[in-house]
Amino acid sequence: MFLWLVVSSLVSEALALNNGLALTPPMGWLSWERFRCITDCQKYPQECISENLIKRTADIMISEGYLNAGYNYVGIDDCWLEKTRGPDGRMVPDRERFPSGMKALSDYIHERGLKFGMYQDYGNFTCAGYPGVLGNEKLDIDTFVEWEIDYLKLDGCYIQPTDMDAGYPQFGKMLNETGRPILYSCSWPAYQEDAKILPDYAAIAEHCNLWRNWDDIEDSWASMTKIMNWFGDNQDRLAEHAGPGHWNDPDMLLIGNFGLTVDQARVQMAVWSILAAPLLMSVDLATIKPEFKEILLNRDIIAIDQDVLGKQGLRIWKKTDAGPRKGLEIWKRELSDGSLAMAFVSQRDDGIPYAANFTFEEMQLANQAFDVQDLYKDESDKLLQANQEFEVRINPSGVKFYKFIPKN
Repeated sequence: MFLWLVVSSLVSEALALNNGLALTPPMGWLSWERFRCITDCQKYPQECISENLIKRTADIMISEGYLNAGYNYVGIDDCWLEKTRGPDGRMVPDRERFPSGMKALSDYIHERGLKFGMYQDYGNFTCAGYPGVLGNEKLDIDTFVEWEIDYLKLDGCYIQPTDMDAGYPQFGKMLNETGRPILYSCSWPAYQEDAKILPDYAAIAEHCNLWRNWDDIEDSWASMTKIMNWFGDNQDRLAEHAGPGHWNDPDMLLIGNFGLTVDQARVQMAVWSILAAPLLMSVDLATIKPEFKEILLNRDIIAIDQDVLGKQGLRIWKKTDAGPRKGLEIWKRELSDGSLAMAFVSQRDDGIPYAANFTFEEMQLANQAFDVQDLYKDESDKLLQANQEFEVRINPSGVKFYKFIPKN
């Protein structure tokens, strides 16, 4: 029995990711949510998945301050491939949309101080029907290394969810063996959750840098809150597995697209930072409106997300029954400097910003005074005395986001 435990431990250690990456949640840009699988560059020249789109995005990330704010990955999602592999079995980038090839595009991104992310699928096909890695794992990994990618999102279409517990760790081991530090984003638990299979999050955290937990996000308040509510309802089995090097991923930021108001976009930025979630924009940075850009570049909120303690926050209070506080909830995260990030969220849809009072017990605060800073800078800093009720006036489908700093 003892020998079996030792061998099992050594195998697990050999398979473990341990690549030193993602010590804070990854930040960057991914193509999927905004640009999906637009491949007609004649009809949509500014929106098709192409090297022009990726180069334009990389340039804007530098010139408009996104890289300086921490967004350093530029990632291509699905639909970058030819429909068939080359004669040598290798993946072939679409010849019309990526005429320079992926190594040249990788060089372009790296020369600008950014990192290059790509997409593949563990099954026979990607979700959009392009060639997947199954049966070509070693060849595809070698190809990605030759292209010098820094981030790989491995999706899970066209493979049985029950096969993922062995397949994703093995693929990660092969990535590690190349010696190139490639951040490993897994879709492993999302497909198991959908199939009503309880994922082994301890194993997932051991083998992946981040992992999509659940539903694909769509460009709407309804989709975003559905995911947010699921994370709150399932936090007891999710939060303990997040930390430096391994993160739960509620999916991309919708901010700046078509489905969220400014108030709703503020909710996503606040709650995602409480969740210690990857901040992966998916928006046309060439056309984003200033008010949404301001949210994405809010350094105080980015600092919450990137806090080095790496402790995922929780939804600590929620009101579902009737009354003036119906539809309100509190999300809270402990930070490395001893302070607390607190997001007071409204899911009300009745068009009236209500004022609500919260007790120290409801906010789960120690009995002491706090300096309170508004992270969106709508209010001046204030002093909250010990056991004093805290009044918040929240717009419908909006948020008030504060940092509570204990007074000595």
